[in-house]
Amino acid sequence: MSHDQNFKNLILDYPRQALAFFAAEEAADHLIGAEILPVRQEQLKERLGDRFRELDVPLLAQWPDGRREALLFVLEEESDPRRFSIHRLAHYCLDLGELLGTDRVVPVVIFLRGEAPRRELIQGSEHYTYLNFRFLACELARIAYEGFRDSDNIVARLNLPNMRHAQEHRVDVYAQAVRGLVTLEVDPEKQLKYIDFIDIYADLDENERVRYERDYPQEAEIMGSFSERYIQQGIQQGIQQGESQGLRKGEAKVLLALLRLKFGDLPASALSAIEDADADTLLLWSTRVLAATRLEQVIAD
Repeated sequence: MSHDQNFKNLILDYPRQALAFFAAEEAADHLIGAEILPVRQEQLKERLGDRFRELDVPLLAQWPDGRREALLFVLEEESDPRRFSIHRLAHYCLDLGELLGTDRVVPVVIFLRGEAPRRELIQGSEHYTYLNFRFLACELARIAYEGFRDSDNIVARLNLPNMRHAQEHRVDVYAQAVRGLVTLEVDPEKQLKYIDFIDIYADLDENERVRYERDYPQEAEIMGSFSERYIQQGIQQGIQQGESQGLRKGEAKVLLALLRLKFGDLPASALSAIEDADADTLLLWSTRVLAATRLEQVIAD
């Protein structure tokens, strides 16, 4: 499972709410009037063998009225604290700041599990400090879910299952996350998208789902409507795919008949090309048959 991709989607879909929750010290009430824009998250490699220094989503907060200088937030999700490198993060922030011509950079690390192993990097000697680098750490597993149970921040509500809670509260955590999703997000597509997010991180067992349906009938009904919409969406997609495949089969059959009528037996390369072509390409090739004197004039790029 790509936790990185899950959180990347979350931050891109709800950038303002993500900053307010993950970087509250810098963003909670300080982004009024700001535009929040995602910026390029990958830089060119110094050597082809290097790994990309890729974080989730750098977000640029800028104020059109000029009341404040732009502020760059650099967010990283870290599933395993043992893999976290403060040196890599500092390197990335310095490079990104240079690329965008700013020193106003706020590094934010979201720890899905565990605690930040190191929060500060100081380089220097006994005489001088030459680099002092720190970052904001959002340690989800240390945040008590009760503090955000009724939050109007959708990013916080969706992350309730990732917060600290007792075993006996798992069903309530799930119910409050679902309730937050349906009350704070009106787009049906996003509702479908983020019910998956809740399901992944809540991970209820069968007994817990039975308790959920018994103790939270309203939320359970909402979940049922989600499931029904999801199934209907899948059926519709299947119908569309079937129609497309049927059209392609018909075009291929017509083209094969025309080619065999004009050129006789067809080589394996031509049969393979027809098998791989889409419906539009097959139609184009069919229009070429009458004027063509050679097979190569029909099946060509």
